[in-house]
Amino acid sequence: MISITTALDWNWDTTWDVLPTLLMTFLKVTLLVTVLSTLIAALLGLIIAMTLRLAPKPIAVTVKWIANFIRMTPIVVQLLFAYYAFLSLDGITIGILIFGIHYSTYMSEVYRAGIDAVPQGQWEATTALSMSTRRTWTAVIIPQALRATIPALGNYAVSMFKDTPFLLVIGVVEMVNAGLIFGGNTYRYIEPLTLVGIIFLLASYPTSLLIGRLEKRLAFNT
Repeated sequence: MISITTALDWNWDTTWDVLPTLLMTFLKVTLLVTVLSTLIAALLGLIIAMTLRLAPKPIAVTVKWIANFIRMTPIVVQLLFAYYAFLSLDGITIGILIFGIHYSTYMSEVYRAGIDAVPQGQWEATTALSMSTRRTWTAVIIPQALRATIPALGNYAVSMFKDTPFLLVIGVVEMVNAGLIFGGNTYRYIEPLTLVGIIFLLASYPTSLLIGRLEKRLAFNT
């Protein structure tokens, strides 16, 4: 039986043994899910925001109710439901879709706020120029809304990245799960779990700083 003192002693051999596995899992699972889910969330969130703004009231009300339901339901529950409901899909695909859909409901609110922040004069100018609805949105409203919303969207992408360990509940071997598997095989948990935390920190903290700098620059140029 391994003693507590031995378990807490840092072992560099264990560190170098587990590090390649964690880095590979980070690239092949954690980063992949984050990037693809962010793309889905950003696009779907924009569609939701525009639907709420442009669609007939019955459709807008229905979409708003669905978005609120998804946003207020724990993502773990959504992952488990999709995992057992769609047995033909693999865990990574389910993770990408659920993360994308879940976070799209948050990003839609960001887009909505950005659209509402567009000065009324811009809307009036497009009317005076007889611009079509499509032209108004693609050339005037969306570019200005995106300028104001990019930092907030980036923050949600970081939050999504930090939530990827929830994939563990549907059997996806992401970084935390890989660390736990390694610990179960070697009875060494301190090294892999510490490295997982460091990798998350090294990936998310600089990104948060860049988002903060971008937000200040956009605010200064506004």
